[in-house]
Amino acid sequence: MKQIRLRRGKEESLLRFHPWVFSGAIQSIDEGIEEGDIVRVVTSDGRFIAVGHYQEGSIAVRVLTFSDVAIDDSFWASRLQSALNMRVAIGLADSPVSNAYRLVHGEGDLLPGLIIDVYGKTAVMQAHSIGMHLCRKEIAAQLVSVMGQRIEHVYYKSETTLPYMEPENGFLYGGSDDNIAIENGLKFYVDWLRGQKTGFFVDQRENRSLLEQYAHGRRVLNMFCYTGGFSFYAMRGGAALVHSVDSSAKAVELTNRNVELNFPGDQRHQAFCEDAFKFLEKAEGAYDLIILDPPAFAKHRGALHNALKGYTRLNQKAFQMIQPGGILFTFSCSQVVTKDHFRNAVFTAAALARRKVRILHQLHQPADHPVNIYHPEGEYLKGLVLYVE
Repeated sequence: MKQIRLRRGKEESLLRFHPWVFSGAIQSIDEGIEEGDIVRVVTSDGRFIAVGHYQEGSIAVRVLTFSDVAIDDSFWASRLQSALNMRVAIGLADSPVSNAYRLVHGEGDLLPGLIIDVYGKTAVMQAHSIGMHLCRKEIAAQLVSVMGQRIEHVYYKSETTLPYMEPENGFLYGGSDDNIAIENGLKFYVDWLRGQKTGFFVDQRENRSLLEQYAHGRRVLNMFCYTGGFSFYAMRGGAALVHSVDSSAKAVELTNRNVELNFPGDQRHQAFCEDAFKFLEKAEGAYDLIILDPPAFAKHRGALHNALKGYTRLNQKAFQMIQPGGILFTFSCSQVVTKDHFRNAVFTAAALARRKVRILHQLHQPADHPVNIYHPEGEYLKGLVLYVE
């Protein structure tokens, strides 16, 4: 196995088990190392530190293990088994009311660059690093072995996460067009062919359940609805009406299909394909429960300032138009936006709108999206539930 040697003193973060090696920490790279290769990382005096995937860019190595072991079938099987054991322990795998959950969450499951979501009998696998892309077939084979009868199909979907490599989406194992999954007893279509991420946002499962508790009798606006998850939870919670808004016609179509799947013929729901800010401009006073769950406003630190301005503007509009006694569910899924960043943006929005606001809940990603204690960057989802006078 070829080696990457660190500069003197640059091993400190790795000794604290942080799973990234930054390019600026590297002293030398063995000849012949290519992107996606598995490499050993050693100190300036040659002491072993870690094994990981090499990739050009700011994050040069994503660490797979801090033990000097081979990355082979038994390694993948062990990591996948560990991930499954945790989902069984917390009651998500084999749940009687849900068959959708995240099985592998990158660094949180000690498999940086790999995402696996389970929807019924299909596992959707997504690579966020070249190394994981190159290992996809070996990982899929061990996934089938570890999961046993829990899954029958493995779909690979990395066209959007590795666009410069032009990987082909498709089944690595099995093949099925049965794309209906269940979450807390509600059904939804999973668009793993053309949808965002792996086809559904399973990270909002618990927050959708919380929203259901507040929905009774309320007029609900679900902004950035995507597949309509919050919308059909609100309907089951007894909402008086639910309006879903997204700028994507495909998202609106999928939302309507999901609502019809659970509440056929229900006239309480209506979906709109429109820009979020334009819709909010003309919706003043019409709603007393609003969900703001936008896509990531900042995907890198350089975009942080503009992202915070965007969150402030969006939340200010919601504060200005929500009815007194209304409840606002507001989120950020931008990893570079910290909890304090987001809270300050929402605080500023409330002050600009001159509304009295109280925090009811502080929300985060669920247990099947674990945060590696040595990798706090993995805490990406932030949310607040607010009571607005």
